Amino acid sequence: MRTDAVVLEAFGASLHFAGVKALDFVTFSLHAGEVHALVGENGAGKSTLIKVLTGVYQPDEGALTHRGKPVVFHRPVQAQQAGISTIYQEVNLVPLMSVAANVFLGRQPRNRLGLVDTNRMNAMAAEVLAEYGIEEDVRRPLGELAVGAQQMVALARAVSADADVVIMDEPTSSLEPREVETLFGVIETLHRKGIAIVYVSHRMDELYRICDRVTVLRDGRLVHTGPLADLPRIELVSMMLGREVGDIRAHGATGFGAEHHASKEPLLRAENLVSGRRLAGVSLDVRPGEVVGLAGLLGSGRTETVRAILGDLPLDGGTITVAGTVVPSGSVPAAMRAGISMLAEDRKSDGIIPNLSVRENIVLAALPRLSRFGLVSRAKQDRIVRTFMERLRIKASSPDQKVAELSGGNQQKVLLARWLCTQPKLLLLDEPTRGIDVGAKAEVQALIDELAAEGLAVLLVSSDMEELIDGADRLVVLRDGVAIGELAGDQVTEDNVLAAIAAEGSR
Repeated sequence: MRTDAVVLEAFGASLHFAGVKALDFVTFSLHAGEVHALVGENGAGKSTLIKVLTGVYQPDEGALTHRGKPVVFHRPVQAQQAGISTIYQEVNLVPLMSVAANVFLGRQPRNRLGLVDTNRMNAMAAEVLAEYGIEEDVRRPLGELAVGAQQMVALARAVSADADVVIMDEPTSSLEPREVETLFGVIETLHRKGIAIVYVSHRMDELYRICDRVTVLRDGRLVHTGPLADLPRIELVSMMLGREVGDIRAHGATGFGAEHHASKEPLLRAENLVSGRRLAGVSLDVRPGEVVGLAGLLGSGRTETVRAILGDLPLDGGTITVAGTVVPSGSVPAAMRAGISMLAEDRKSDGIIPNLSVRENIVLAALPRLSRFGLVSRAKQDRIVRTFMERLRIKASSPDQKVAELSGGNQQKVLLARWLCTQPKLLLLDEPTRGIDVGAKAEVQALIDELAAEGLAVLLVSSDMEELIDGADRLVVLRDGVAIGELAGDQVTEDNVLAAIAAEGSR
């Protein structure tokens, strides 16, 4: 039950990293017994604010109060001892220790000799877990449990530590539907007990089902705080993306599916792709010479869709065909043999090899095709590298320059060259212009248009609405791992995309 008592508050919190403001004078208040949604897209500042509230970071400016008293948390353990518990998306417990030991980690009951009272701890842990619908042998190592069960153990640990604030970061991402219902039951119990909950999620249905108030962050700034029930979904989406709502309701989002390139058969057909709770029924097709964009909020399943098509995300159901041939799911080599290549979102961790040269980075994916009896022709390498450096206008002192020394835009072009070397039929692009300057961004976008004009099929993921609308022939709109609509031709507008994302009952 919510009261007017403010249990945790941040006043004018600001935080800089390398001269960039990650938080810019953010004020956030949490009332006892409320479920408070914290939302925003990538880079909005949600994680940074949570880390300020829990002692991972100390703000450069501003102050915190807990139960009405000023506090400074220098370490997360101080926030935990004060009654602020956090459940992260990735379970941060000890997999080799027992379930019971994890529930009482750092506060194990002890006997008169000061030793851990294992029997008592096991009995207490079983009682705590039973309250939250978890029926597991508490003596088992935590790592033997399914991920969803581990998440529930983390929740049980958090709320059994006499917490008055529980922060949940994407808590349903690893849970099955039955476990989600159990979680919501737990949240209702905490609500009645007066425990305050910060709930971070991109699942719109969840937010409107369980949350009382919402705080929206964008680019490190506070955009809105207020009762969630008073905020139409379309306005919430608009605030998160920083777009004007316009007369969206008049436009509506119906009549999706106008045909483009009707004279050509689809090169790619993805039908009813299902993978856990990440993908729950995605179908789309891409024709030669066509750029199809995937639109949706962060967490809608955009990256998961392209990873599934590449074979990097195992499927529980659905089929992928390229040029009429079924591609085995869960196999990147099979997808590449079928003519699929992908430019990943994070070029530093999934892309460039910084200590190798431009030449070596470009030819890496093409080496099997260039080799003969295990030997790679340097002349063939030089010819390919020269061709793509000229074609993509890669600025480097020479092909032997280390790729780490190039600008972000030129690094992105090197990666693009690498995958074009494989002569793909379908190119998957996940945030191809993220983190590069305006000039390089325009060049990459022009290259995508040129490749499509030459007959390459392109599936584009971007958080940049303008990039999607200007660069795609069609848009497939995703929400919560489901393809909920398609826009083509004159229907490809900001208003229609926002309306589709925010529409209720579209699944």
